[in-house]
Amino acid sequence: MEFFVEGVGESSSPMKSSSFVGGFVGFDIRNEVYNKLIDNGNEEALSNPEDFRDQLDAHFNRLPARYGSDVNMDRVEDVLLHQKLLAQAKDQDNRPVFNVRFVENVQIRPDGIDDLQPYTVVPSTSRPCVNPELEGDMPSNQRNLNNEIDFESCSKLEDLNLDVGKNAEGTERLHVMEKSCGGQEVHHVPIHEIIFSTIDKPKLLSQLSALLSDIGLNIREAHVFSTTDGFSLDVFVVDGWPIEDTDGLHEAVEEAVARSEGSLSGSSPSHSIVEKALATQLKSGDWEIDGRLLTIGEKIASGSCGDLYHGSYLGTDVAVKILKSEHLNEALQVEFAQEVLILRKVRHRNVVRFIGACTKLPQLCIVTEYMPGGSLYDYLHKDHTVLDLPLLLKFAIDVCYGMEYLHQNDIIHRDLKTANLLMDTENVVKVADFGVARFQSQGGEMTAETGTYRWMAPEVINHLPYDQKVDVFSFAIVLWELTTAKVPYDTLTPLQAALGVREGLRPDLPNNANPRILDLMQRCWEAKPNNRPSFSEIRVELEELLHEVQDK
Repeated sequence: MEFFVEGVGESSSPMKSSSFVGGFVGFDIRNEVYNKLIDNGNEEALSNPEDFRDQLDAHFNRLPARYGSDVNMDRVEDVLLHQKLLAQAKDQDNRPVFNVRFVENVQIRPDGIDDLQPYTVVPSTSRPCVNPELEGDMPSNQRNLNNEIDFESCSKLEDLNLDVGKNAEGTERLHVMEKSCGGQEVHHVPIHEIIFSTIDKPKLLSQLSALLSDIGLNIREAHVFSTTDGFSLDVFVVDGWPIEDTDGLHEAVEEAVARSEGSLSGSSPSHSIVEKALATQLKSGDWEIDGRLLTIGEKIASGSCGDLYHGSYLGTDVAVKILKSEHLNEALQVEFAQEVLILRKVRHRNVVRFIGACTKLPQLCIVTEYMPGGSLYDYLHKDHTVLDLPLLLKFAIDVCYGMEYLHQNDIIHRDLKTANLLMDTENVVKVADFGVARFQSQGGEMTAETGTYRWMAPEVINHLPYDQKVDVFSFAIVLWELTTAKVPYDTLTPLQAALGVREGLRPDLPNNANPRILDLMQRCWEAKPNNRPSFSEIRVELEELLHEVQDK
């Protein structure tokens, strides 16, 4: 479970024809919407005004304030469409529900100029920025609360040289061409709007973006909202479909959703026999903690699925991760069981020590040793601490020992990053947070997008089969952080960073770093997993370098 979230960037200059435009901040937009619908002679509004107004208020109350400020008053009926889609999404058998419609044609001349601004914006979200430098990978049910994030321009997509001009089969998109009055050929590019609604969940934005990309669509802008009761409303404005007619596009989206095998529905996954056995294995054990013996202190961090506290157990300082009962479902319980099962099997100086767990519903919690030194992320970035080479190597070697041990025990961490590397009072670094970790030998091919974008390996981003080498890629980004004391891809949103990595983007190499560190870093973030070294090999290289530095 992750305890930090990051907004992925808000779109700027929304399209004039899309469902949303800004400019209504400062007063209650719902009054304007209601009056406009009455003026337009909306049948529902006129037949029962009082009941209609109550339903309209309830709709706005479910959504963040940003939703109201983004409503396009020229297309006020869109609010009712959103209301209808959210209502349909409550039926598990229907999820995800979606709506496709043509918006307009955009003229693009050979010089690349159009009457809008193509390829310059990526999804806008309503995620709260608990920690502006970290992105979360838990369900973002709270991303809408108290959100005042402004739209952010995302023109970096062009800088990443993404292949936005081709469809899923790699063939050039077909656009209608004609001569303009000046004799220049112009392309008529159809613009469509696709709206999704389903259960809010981790990485939903990325999954929907990948789905649209897979059918050859390019996202011009996106507006992403979460309701207070755990649903999502995601509005994408896209190009790439060659004709105005929406029947074929609707069918393509429908087929893409079907290929997702239920991952977008928000329903509980069909668990393997191994996963189902976890719950049985957790029914009893000497690690079971009596919650009455736990003293819960200050909250250290918070996520949508749980909270982390500094606590005390039998007179010892501990960290207590408590799952929120209102978000408990079968999938989350399986994840909890998986984490406990892994934690109780590992014991190493460089892995956070498991103390016990409360497995009795409704309150599930995991208790580990308390790490007063905090995370490497905070150590590096809060005070912009630049490490000298011996300390850098010491930290990196600690991480290698912990990861080498995990890999030797057939465990993939899948979310290695400085926020999950904690320090004790003696600055010993330990690997923590096994919320998405998994046994390598566990049944089923691993292709799911799991982890945190800025540290995520390209094969994970691309939903390809992967193995322990994804942790090695993440370590390369950690090593870069230790070397630079900077946040990776700090000029990009997390989603932009992921899109860049899949196209070969890597952090800029620092000028004054040790050349052997730089060489190792680049081998660890190789695109081909088999070309990356193992943690045993990495550790040996780093220890040899440390000995050389200390002998000087």
